[in-house]
Amino acid sequence: MNERAILIWDLPTRLFHWLLALLVAAAFVTGLQGGNLMVWHGRIGLVILGLLAFRLAWGVLGSTYARFGHFVRGPGEVIDYLRGRWQGLGHSPLAALSVLALLGLLLFQSISGLMANDDIAFRGPLYDLVSKTTSNWLTGLHRQNVWLIGALIALHLCAILFYRFVHKDDLVMPMIHGHKRVSGTAAKPATGGSWLAFLAALAVAFAAVWIADGGLLPPPPPPPPPGSIPTW
Repeated sequence: MNERAILIWDLPTRLFHWLLALLVAAAFVTGLQGGNLMVWHGRIGLVILGLLAFRLAWGVLGSTYARFGHFVRGPGEVIDYLRGRWQGLGHSPLAALSVLALLGLLLFQSISGLMANDDIAFRGPLYDLVSKTTSNWLTGLHRQNVWLIGALIALHLCAILFYRFVHKDDLVMPMIHGHKRVSGTAAKPATGGSWLAFLAALAVAFAAVWIADGGLLPPPPPPPPPGSIPTW
């Protein structure tokens, strides 16, 4: 059969995927180590939140197979996929559920971390917006959610291995170079996702990080002038 390589994953989607994988691993390490690394853990969390905001915007503005409207399916198509009747490119209906679940868990993890504390020296940039009781509650959820994220990542890796060795379908290389070999002429390459759309999604990401880092909070009061506080 006549095979050809077509573009499936655009460059912004691929960069998002690998940057997110790297930063989530770094967040795991710094969070579990704690101590002085908590400063970096907070910074990494802000960047992850920016990446997630970018992906949400790119899911509307990006190219064909990156759009939520393309790969988020109804229950009927999920059942068709499980019965082996689904044909398509990009995320399968079942993989789409995994993507949405992982994005949701990571989004909750990032937002809860903004108001978390470690009862020692670390406080999230939006800690002052909630009470200490609420912060402690969110901190507990933040710590428990780590295991859900880890389980979903493990499931994701198992699915990749299953497709590679059972279905003989390599999912990793297309996420590196963006192309996938297909047969026939029905499959269409990804379109859309212009530079203007990329800049708009990037603006959403920067705005999310600025707000999450306390950009909308009033500035702290200035320190008292020297000599105005007694030294005794």
